[in-house]
Amino acid sequence: MDGFISQQKNLLRKECRAARKVLGETVRAQASALMCERIAAWTVFGECQTILTYMPIKSEVDLTPLLERFPHKRWVLPRILPEENHRMEFHRYDAARLVQHPFGMMEPAPDAPVVAADEIELTLVPGLAYDRRGYRLGYGGGYYDRFLTNFHGVSAGIVYHDLLLDSIPRGGYDVPVQWVVTEVELIPMLGIIEA
Repeated sequence: MDGFISQQKNLLRKECRAARKVLGETVRAQASALMCERIAAWTVFGECQTILTYMPIKSEVDLTPLLERFPHKRWVLPRILPEENHRMEFHRYDAARLVQHPFGMMEPAPDAPVVAADEIELTLVPGLAYDRRGYRLGYGGGYYDRFLTNFHGVSAGIVYHDLLLDSIPRGGYDVPVQWVVTEVELIPMLGIIEA
């Protein structure tokens, strides 16, 4: 069953990558700016101090303006460890201590201050696509699913509205987020959290 789901996801990844590319740089930049505004105005964001975010790659939504706009927040970035059962380690954001991972994204240097996962109050989760139940289509590494399984804070999926789908194939290991943020709306996931 999981093999079939994996095949379905791989096909969908190709379609979604193509759809994201078609949006074009200008539309993606405008959408990213709108999502930053939506997050900045969100009550949950205002109440949280320790926030896990990400450095964008492959035309992902760019939330980096939030780091500059809210320097008083305790921003945290993941460092992925493929050799350690595909887990993530978390570090304080420091623009001067970012290094490029072999996968291409910028991440904290290994010696940057570590932040315990249970200190994170809000996590902003990148995705190639999301569906309206909060399920995510990532790149296949499973890093965020492993993290979200034991995460007790608020999770928000970040995605372009054009890549908010009705449904995404999912397996038993997939973990939904509690909210989805697009440039058009901030959506609480029905059955997971009250509006």
